[in-house]
Amino acid sequence: MIDALLEPSDLPHRLPRFADISIDDYGPAIEHGMAEQLAALTTITSSGEEPTFENTLVALERSGETLDRVLRVFFAQLSADSTDALEELHTAYAPRLAAHHDAMLLDDALFARVNAVYEKRDELEGEDRYLVERYQRDFVLAGAALGESEKARLRQLNQEISALEAAFSQASQADSNDLAVVVDSVEELAGLTPGEISAAAAAAEGRGLPGKYLITLTLFTAHPYLSVLENRELRQRLFEAQLARGSRGNDNDTRSIALDALRLRAEKAQLLGFDSYAGLVTADNTAGTPKAVRDMLERLAAPAARNARAEQAALEASAGGPIEAWDWPYYAEKVRASEYDVDLAVLRPWFEADRVLRDGVFFAAGRLYGLTFEERPDLQGYHPDVRVFEVSRDGEPIGLYLLDLYTRDSKKGGAWMNSYVTANTLLGEPSAIVTNNLNVPKPAPGEPTLLTFDEVNTLFHEFGHALHGLLARATYPRFAATAVYRDFVEYPSQVNEMWMLWPEVLANYAVHYETGEPIPADVLGKLEASSTFNEGFATSEYLAAALIDLAWHELGPGDVPTSREAVGEFEAAALAAVGLDNPAVRPRYYTAYFKHIFGGYASAYYSYIWSEVLDADTVAWFKENGGLTRENGEAYVRYVIGIGGTRDPLESYAEWRGRPAPIAPLLERRGLA
Repeated sequence: MIDALLEPSDLPHRLPRFADISIDDYGPAIEHGMAEQLAALTTITSSGEEPTFENTLVALERSGETLDRVLRVFFAQLSADSTDALEELHTAYAPRLAAHHDAMLLDDALFARVNAVYEKRDELEGEDRYLVERYQRDFVLAGAALGESEKARLRQLNQEISALEAAFSQASQADSNDLAVVVDSVEELAGLTPGEISAAAAAAEGRGLPGKYLITLTLFTAHPYLSVLENRELRQRLFEAQLARGSRGNDNDTRSIALDALRLRAEKAQLLGFDSYAGLVTADNTAGTPKAVRDMLERLAAPAARNARAEQAALEASAGGPIEAWDWPYYAEKVRASEYDVDLAVLRPWFEADRVLRDGVFFAAGRLYGLTFEERPDLQGYHPDVRVFEVSRDGEPIGLYLLDLYTRDSKKGGAWMNSYVTANTLLGEPSAIVTNNLNVPKPAPGEPTLLTFDEVNTLFHEFGHALHGLLARATYPRFAATAVYRDFVEYPSQVNEMWMLWPEVLANYAVHYETGEPIPADVLGKLEASSTFNEGFATSEYLAAALIDLAWHELGPGDVPTSREAVGEFEAAALAAVGLDNPAVRPRYYTAYFKHIFGGYASAYYSYIWSEVLDADTVAWFKENGGLTRENGEAYVRYVIGIGGTRDPLESYAEWRGRPAPIAPLLERRGLA
């Protein structure tokens, strides 16, 4: 029923009525939402009244309520439980939504009214003034000050770019599904847990391959199974499948799509007065300029590469000879076990998923923020695997948390957070609804879900985003939940990772799923002692991807290659220029499957390490001030995750800490000091 999308839900906290929504409803609902917003914008621009904050900015904030509600549900399902029909809708509507966005931000009359209020911004205070400043910046960076011929070209570019991004996503997902590795015998899977083996058997059964095993691919280059699979040939097959995505010369080859998108982005940036697309993106982020980003990444690249080479020597000594990229994770775990007496794979029985969630993730949030989580089996998610929890703070309900843990062919790779409802007073939304998605292999019925060390870390990370969405409060939708600068948004999620190994938290959730025994007391010390182990590899693979992203987006339109075969050559040159061209340490993502940069992180993949400067400093603050206390949590809410986008985040941070964040804690954490 289309009303299930158009009207506010009558379910608790306005949880979407998923059972009443069909794919056929999305198109008409999007059409209705766009028409409704355009009518509201016409009312604003045709007003004979002098522009004021109320009749222009507040009216503008109200105008997209229905369309936003529809699109939140649409894009969340597109990423988490897509179908061919949904992908076709995305292909059809991506350019139309871009055109709709332009209809607002390139409207001369609307821009004139916003500018008129902006000129009198000194009469406003706090969030009101900041709203005017941010909107005026949005309009200028969108091209509102351009002439008509330039605007016409910009509209065309935006539609073409959005269509290419949709095509990249679809082709990448299809190729990832096609390249899943089929294994004939269980003996080849030596090193995997019974749960992982049963998940592979179930995945093969689902593809019509009974009696076989299927290893589905993950988003990043180094598949987690590479660290445990004993069969070297299978490790190589899996690694090469990961590497081949989007670059096989078939219908799902993404390289030409990527080059076309990069060329059009570069043209768009020049049309808007910037030397490069990286300049356009960083101008509206805390970094400010591409140079600031490159300076930081290159400062870290040399010591990271140096550390990786030292690590490689140790791994080759363990292997008894040279190692390839598909060997690195496997021998890294052997060396970790030898040097630090830590075998991460052996720890999995202590990381049963529900225990990690309830007694780890939720427990830490309770101690810090007074949050409690009650599962609501009476409330339905968009897929049977989705669990719904009602969240209360000090006994007062504040929203819902949805968890979608398991991988499936209809789900995009990686892990992420979405908001269905954002708390803001203007639209009368006192609650928030957020969801976390992971891609954990689903074991057979009756078998426990045992998480890897990295999956536990990912759950804590994504829950940091969820906390940001649940606890942020704003007057205006523009600033609600995680609506902050792209190179700031990863900061709260990274901070939340610290609680994974906090002694009080670890002791509460790390209990053996069979024996009930707590994790050995000395494990935490060993993990801390090995905290910078393999960090040269981890930092190098991340920096390599960030620098590939930046290098592409520093190009002018005439500098972007036209041949898809040139993609690999460009990547190799970009990495060689900064000393990150070690063939045993591949980038976390190559261009052909770099979904981040053909989505919301274009020219902004640097954001993770940029915001890690704040994260490392914050972790130091928590440790210095008693750690897991409600008082500390309240301060963190007040200055960071509770304010959404209502003020400049770096100003708020400096007010809290009494200074900007130094880089030293980050260098120490990554072993780069």
